[in-house]
Amino acid sequence: MFKFERLTVWQRAVDLYASVSDITDRLPAREQHSLGDQLRRAALSVSANIAEGSGREGGREGKHFFNIAKGSVYEVVSLLAAAKRRGHLVAEAHDALYIRCDEIACMLSGLLRR
Repeated sequence: MFKFERLTVWQRAVDLYASVSDITDRLPAREQHSLGDQLRRAALSVSANIAEGSGREGGREGKHFFNIAKGSVYEVVSLLAAAKRRGHLVAEAHDALYIRCDEIACMLSGLLRR
């Protein structure tokens, strides 16, 4: 097992991507190539950068990737707001994902303080 696979933040980021993918699969065709693709890429970037950061030997280099992951979480939050505003995401689903993003961002902040 790789070190990152034991990280709760990585596991939650993978779950976030799965949830985001489910939502983007239901977007109208006109939104699939813009909002849908961007949202999927941003969500996927979170877990990918956590994995890459945990594989770096130097603390500063690892933190760089954790920072990128955190930025991707913020991007997901912004894109979810756009999806909600366009009527593609109900408030309850948005709020649940928002809370999950906030938890992941807090966990990443903890990794950055180490």
